[in-house]
Amino acid sequence: MSAPASDRAPAVPPADSRLRLPLLVIATAQLMLVLDDSIANIALPTLQNELDIAPAVLPWVINAYILMFGALLLFGGRVGDVVGRRRTLQLGMVLFVAGSLVAGVAPNGGVLIAGRVLQGIGAALTAPNALALIATTFPAGKARSGALATYGAMSALGIVLGLLLGGVLTGTLGWRWVFFINVPIGLAVLAGTRVLVDAERHQGRIGIGSAVTGSAGMAALVYAITHGGESGWGDVVTVASFAAAAVLLTAFVVVQARSADPMLPLPLLRDRSRSGAYLGTLLLAIGPMGAFYLLTLHMQHVLQYSPLQTGLAWLPFAAGIVIASGLTAKLMARLAARVPTVVGLLIAGGALLWLSTMGVETSYLGHLMPAMFALAFGFGMSLLAMTATAVDGVRAEESGVASATLNSAQQLGVALGLAVLSTVAITTTNATQPDALTSLHEGRVAGEADLVAAASEALVQGYATALLVGGLLLVAAAALTALLISTGPARDRELQPATDRG
Repeated sequence: MSAPASDRAPAVPPADSRLRLPLLVIATAQLMLVLDDSIANIALPTLQNELDIAPAVLPWVINAYILMFGALLLFGGRVGDVVGRRRTLQLGMVLFVAGSLVAGVAPNGGVLIAGRVLQGIGAALTAPNALALIATTFPAGKARSGALATYGAMSALGIVLGLLLGGVLTGTLGWRWVFFINVPIGLAVLAGTRVLVDAERHQGRIGIGSAVTGSAGMAALVYAITHGGESGWGDVVTVASFAAAAVLLTAFVVVQARSADPMLPLPLLRDRSRSGAYLGTLLLAIGPMGAFYLLTLHMQHVLQYSPLQTGLAWLPFAAGIVIASGLTAKLMARLAARVPTVVGLLIAGGALLWLSTMGVETSYLGHLMPAMFALAFGFGMSLLAMTATAVDGVRAEESGVASATLNSAQQLGVALGLAVLSTVAITTTNATQPDALTSLHEGRVAGEADLVAAASEALVQGYATALLVGGLLLVAAAALTALLISTGPARDRELQPATDRG
């Protein structure tokens, strides 16, 4: 497909001084949204005790956000394409701030989860339009590559900062500030959105059939994944949710094929490089997001790190992301997008395979820390390359939904990573020693060294097996993207109109 030059050219002149504030606004918005994927994790034990939340309900403090975020991303992208991306981003930030306030003042678990639902809706309206606004605000070439690098860095740094801030805020100001912290930052982002440059709105409509089948289908799919990780993949609710997702998403595709103004233009998926970027992003998110969960448990349960120590231990990951983003932005001006994508996936996959060799006595400095850095470096490199590929050559009126599809793939990967790898870890551990975590705590209280050693070994064996699965998935993703992605260097894309490569 072709993108007319008028669609690709931003209204802002390529003066660096004029682009700093728009970049700060977009980067901060993205950081907030991703940060909330993880910031509440470390606060869960504290808020559970204070609000008397039942164990079966507690996971939904996290899952409610992921569910709404993932389910409504395509809808949020389409709304931005039709009514304006800046306006939709502003509405999303208002809802996100409101949800943060509700969660922060929640007197019980029900209100807290309602606040998280509202946050998820706001995030779904904000995320795809923040990415789409990069294309309309930053000129093609160095400025846009740099903006994409920063955007990609925020996508990964948010998870690490969430763990760190969650520990700091919970241990100092209290768990409610895990949510209150979003309010002043969100208001500042809202004030700064006036500097963002929006393209002309597409004169179309959202479509009730597309919105219902697409959003409900994604909600059923994300719910099936999260419920399967908690209750088992053969559970009747899990199976029914997967079946509902299959029916609804099939109906969604049929509606898109027949619609004159579809929410998801199917020709977007006919581009092999773009489809490869979507698939690669989904598989990429499984590995590192699952690793965050598993290694955080390992550090707190086996190594006995405090929440703050755990957050600090992830700082090498943040360093790897920053370095990879800066380097990849330069490489993409000279190399085909396939190269940093595949190399990054192989580095990240290798890091997970390295982590899968860990044992109870494995040191942080000699084993975990360098592997975390390598995982982050590979993750940042491949994520940036696939982000650029996903939005390359898209017409202005479709950039919101193209961005939303990429974000949907990433959120599905997050849900899959948490569900699948945690299930592998639990199954492996239980096969060695059922209820190992309880035994570990009891052994420490009673001073029974043999019980502690056996339980620790069972837990680490579970974590290591799951990390091995994650590493193999990333190696498979490298092979798939090597076959599918064929986008040229950024300098070539700047000099000539994008064409349909499918």
